[in-house]
Amino acid sequence: MSCFPLAITGTGLVTGVGLNAEASCAAIRCAIDNFQETRFMDKGGEWIMGSEVPLEQPWRGKSKLLKMATAAINECLVNNKQIAPKSTPLLLCLSEHERKGRIINDDNQFFLDLQDELGVEFHEQSRVIAQGQVSIAIALKHARVLLQESEINYILIAATDSLLVGSTLSHYEKNERLLTSQNSNGFIPGEAGAALLIEPVYATQENKLVCHGLGFGVEKAHVYSEEPLRADGLTAAIKESLDNAGYEMGDLDFRVTGVSGEQYYFKEASLTLLRLLRERKEEFDIWHPADCIGEIGAVMGVAMVAVLKSACEKGYAKGNHILAHLGNDYGKRSSMIFSWQRADSQ
Repeated sequence: MSCFPLAITGTGLVTGVGLNAEASCAAIRCAIDNFQETRFMDKGGEWIMGSEVPLEQPWRGKSKLLKMATAAINECLVNNKQIAPKSTPLLLCLSEHERKGRIINDDNQFFLDLQDELGVEFHEQSRVIAQGQVSIAIALKHARVLLQESEINYILIAATDSLLVGSTLSHYEKNERLLTSQNSNGFIPGEAGAALLIEPVYATQENKLVCHGLGFGVEKAHVYSEEPLRADGLTAAIKESLDNAGYEMGDLDFRVTGVSGEQYYFKEASLTLLRLLRERKEEFDIWHPADCIGEIGAVMGVAMVAVLKSACEKGYAKGNHILAHLGNDYGKRSSMIFSWQRADSQ
């Protein structure tokens, strides 16, 4: 059954390859990265490679998370003067509480600090969603309810995260998940901030990226589990999103995902495709922006949507119907179905 569709009408993005959405998306399109030696060393005595956001001052920790989120949100606010923060809920996506080395120890205080940094106050229906990569889909689900059941016209979804933290990197290296001089099956850590402006699809007659379906699942054989992987969680999530949107897997043109270098997540994506695609497709490309910006945790989903919007606007997307899927380290999986709608076809 088709769900209440959401239009993504604005983006903000701060990454290691660009300090706004246009620059970041252009770099990702050209497969440019900014992977450099960090100030952290691996067990082999080599510097760990990472994707650091080059801000004007060397902020660290919570201060940098605030600066990245502020820049991304301001980009959305500046590009749409009709937004009144007081009447606009902000759904803030953060890392999971379970993640080792998590910088933020009080989510509510961080939200208040972010409002102070921006110099604005958001709607009382604002909330923090601390579920890592899958936060974006949860935020879209909340946005759908808010836009349907209230007189709210706009929703802001924002995210900020950094894996360039000593204790976080030590944890991932210990579990052989980090790309180092001694491990080739791992990811490059990064950091970023991102934001999206969400409206009801009927509120704008412009070209727009539309979210039609959302799905969720739980993978028992997650990356820390020793159970055999069958991709049950991701399969369930994609099935639900397809049903939610009224699509079949064969209707989709390409995929974008949060996989960032580990074989586990590529295997999961492949198994899911084998289980769900019932017709032969000449091409079913898969995009993974982490190749350019590294593993950016809770920001990955928001950044993926920003990349999709730019690709569709500039005409280099692989089609108009897109599957996006994500998963966090603790087994939660999410899936989103998007389409690009042109004003002249509405």
